[in-house]
Amino acid sequence: MSDVTAKVEAVEEVRSVESPADVLDEQLISQLVDRARAGGLQLTGEGGLLQQLTKRVLESALEGEITDHLGYEKHDPAGSGSGNSRNGVRSKTVLTDVGPVEITVPRDREGSFEPQIVKKRQRRLTGVDEMVLSLSARGLTHGDISAHLAEVYGASVSKQTISTITDKVMDGMAEWQNRPLDPVYPVIFIDCIHVKVRDGQVANRPIYVALAVTVEGTRDILGLWAGDGGEGAKYWLQVLTEIKNRGVQDVCMVVCDGLKGLPDAIGTVWPQAVTQTCVVHLLRASFRYAGRQDWDKISRSLKPVYTAPTAPAAEDRFLEFQEEWGDKYPAIVRLWENAWAEFVPFLQFDVEIRRIVCTTNAIESVNARIRKAVRARGHFPNEAAALKCVYMAVMSLDPTGQGRKRWTMRWKPALQAFDITFDGRLSIGRR
Repeated sequence: MSDVTAKVEAVEEVRSVESPADVLDEQLISQLVDRARAGGLQLTGEGGLLQQLTKRVLESALEGEITDHLGYEKHDPAGSGSGNSRNGVRSKTVLTDVGPVEITVPRDREGSFEPQIVKKRQRRLTGVDEMVLSLSARGLTHGDISAHLAEVYGASVSKQTISTITDKVMDGMAEWQNRPLDPVYPVIFIDCIHVKVRDGQVANRPIYVALAVTVEGTRDILGLWAGDGGEGAKYWLQVLTEIKNRGVQDVCMVVCDGLKGLPDAIGTVWPQAVTQTCVVHLLRASFRYAGRQDWDKISRSLKPVYTAPTAPAAEDRFLEFQEEWGDKYPAIVRLWENAWAEFVPFLQFDVEIRRIVCTTNAIESVNARIRKAVRARGHFPNEAAALKCVYMAVMSLDPTGQGRKRWTMRWKPALQAFDITFDGRLSIGRR
C-alpha cells in the first residue's frame, strides 16, 4: 500500500466518524498512525503525515465552503443552469504550525467565492501569526524569529513579513490604550523604564507605565506612554490627567519614586489621593551617595526607620541614623529629609497595607519582563517600534493565569484594610 493510499483511506475513515472533534476515537487515530508507519510515512517533517492531514483537512473545508456558496454538491446535476459553477482550482502554499503546506483552492466562474478558512491572498494560518507574536514578546529579534521558523518548520519567512505580522498589534494597542477604566482604584503604581531609540542618534527615552490594583484585587496595567526626554513631573501630570479622563474618579493611594514635583501633579488630578514614596527607591538613591563598603551598614541603620510602628517613632529612628551617618554622608540625610512628607504616609496604616504599598515591587516585576524583551533589541528605530515591543511584552504576562490568582490572594487582606481605612471609597467600584 502506498503512502498516499494509506493516508487517503485513513483520512476518509476519520471523516466518516460522526462525533465531535474533541471526542475522536483513539482506536481510529492509532490505526491511522500505524498505517502511515507501515507505509514508511513519517509523522512529522516535510511530506509527513501531519502535513498531509493538514492539506486534506484544509482542502476538504474549502470544498465544503464552495458547496455552500454554490448551493449544490460537486457533479450534482442540480447545478446545471444555476448561473454559476465550479471553475477548477488554483494552487497556493500556506505556512502552518506543521510547516509549509501546498493546497488547492476551488474557484467559481463568477469569481464571487470568498473562502474563509484560507482567505484570498492569505499565506499564513492564524497559529503562525500567534507564534511570531509570542516569540517577539519574549524578546526575540525579527532575525531570530526568521531563523527559528526556518530551523524548526523549514519555512522561509522574511524579517519584513515578521515585521508586518507584529505591526498588526498596533491597532489593538490603540484600542487598549484608550479603553474606559474603573471609577476607583485602591492603589496605582507609577514608574518608568528607559529604552534606546535611534532618532538621529541613539538616546535613552522613557516609557511610562501605570499599574493599578482593582477593587477585586486583580492587576490592571492602565497604559503605556513614550516620553520625550527625562522623567518629568510635568509629563506625569499629562499621563495622570489622561487616566482620569478615561473614567478614574478616585484613587486612594499613588505609589511612586521620589521625583520632585510629582506629589503636586498627583494632588492636582486626585486631591484625596495619598502620595507614597517607594522605600526601595529611597534606599537605592541613598546608596548612590555612599561607598560600597557601607551599603550593608546603612541598610541596617535605615531599616528601623521604615519599619517603625508610627510616624513619630520613625522620626526618632531617623534622628539616630543622622547622628551615626550625618557627618560622613550628609547627602543621604538631606535626601530623606526632602522626601519625608511622602515617605511617612504608609506608617499610619495597618500592616497589610504597609506590606503592599511601601514599595513599587508590584510594578518592578512588570518592568523586569519589559526590560528582558527590550534588552535583546539593543535599540529601536523609532518610538512606535519601542512601544510595540513593550506592549507585546505586557500582553504576554501571565499566560497561564496562575500569576493572576496569586496576585488576587496576596491582595485580599490589604483590600479589607483599604475598605476600613478609606471609609467606603472603594464601594463605587463594586457597583
